Amino acid sequence: MELRVIHRDEDSLSIEVGGENHTFMNTLKTALLETEGVTAATYDMNPEQSGGQTEPVLTISTTDDVDPLEALAEASRQVSEHGNAFIEAFEAAK
Repeated sequence: MELRVIHRDEDSLSIEVGGENHTFMNTLKTALLETEGVTAATYDMNPEQSGGQTEPVLTISTTDDVDPLEALAEASRQVSEHGNAFIEAFEAAK
């Protein structure tokens, strides 16, 4: 996975997430929306209609006191924890 920051300021972040699809992007967006201080999270992956964009672009907005990069890190940890919990439950169910 490759990440490229497109825009960053005190309360917003746009980042290109290389090699990912709707499955991962929806999961990450949902975790972001559940993260304290995140006011909006969305992504766009519309290559033909976006002037040649080929990778999804994630956009995050936060309250003034929350760094959007820190919010992304927290949401990523949440996704990882949910994935690990699922693996443990799956292994226990075998």
